[in-house]
Amino acid sequence: MPLPSFDELYEIAGQRAIRARVVAAGAADPTVLKALAEANLCGWIEPILVGPVHEIHSVAKAAEVDLSGMRIVDSEQLGVAAVAEVREGRADILMKGQINTPDLIRAVLNADHGLRTGRTLCQVVLMEIPTQKRRFLLSDTGLCIEPNFRQKSEILESLIAVSHSLGEALPKVAVMSATEKATTAMPDTLEAVELQRLNEAGEFRGALVQGPLSFDLAYAAEAGDKKRISGAVTGAADAMLFPNLLAANLTVKAIMYTAECRFGGVVCGATCPIVFMSRADSSTTRLNSLALALTLTVRS
Repeated sequence: MPLPSFDELYEIAGQRAIRARVVAAGAADPTVLKALAEANLCGWIEPILVGPVHEIHSVAKAAEVDLSGMRIVDSEQLGVAAVAEVREGRADILMKGQINTPDLIRAVLNADHGLRTGRTLCQVVLMEIPTQKRRFLLSDTGLCIEPNFRQKSEILESLIAVSHSLGEALPKVAVMSATEKATTAMPDTLEAVELQRLNEAGEFRGALVQGPLSFDLAYAAEAGDKKRISGAVTGAADAMLFPNLLAANLTVKAIMYTAECRFGGVVCGATCPIVFMSRADSSTTRLNSLALALTLTVRS
């Protein structure tokens, strides 16, 4: 079955028996507050706002956001205080607000007080192109600059896990490159071949992995026909594993700004899902990301 649309994720979120508790690190941001307010109004979440209380109230007033039903943690230590809410069992999802990325990641990865699991942190984006009725995952689009083979393997596992959470029991995963041919001149193509081999040998269960594949081959069946490249994933990728952050980030932002699309993202690899979007993203995108993150929580 195809991955769900955001409309379907919104419907699923509205059917949850228990609201998820979402803590926003640096909540004094209008798009963050608007997304949290809407999710709260829809009955999805219980918002927890971390930041200087006077700043949060000031931004909320300017943005005309009602803070009723939202708990505020008055703190200048945005990342530390937000992470503590998760560690101490008072929150289920962490959300990035007005906080520098290094500060938040430092708090998440703190050896004594963070949310480490030992797995590679990676951002997984769900991309929906309604006009073509296509939905697919992309990773890592935000954190791991030049993943080594172990890190790629763990990012692949996160892609598979997110796919399963979204209802796809056997996702088709494309290991992306600039070419479909393995060559020593492009080491990532050799790693793609090895990931496919490991999948065929029984690793990465619950998925079909093929690589290397260029974007056209992963996305469009006609490209495979023209290039005479076959395979279960060709033209039908549910998920795309990129060789590095440069390739992933350029691809996802090119789609975001040139195609009629909807998208949302979540960071995997910590003890809880992390809604971790760009400062340029809208409240709608943050709401999409919350709906995606809710599928990864254990509370139901």
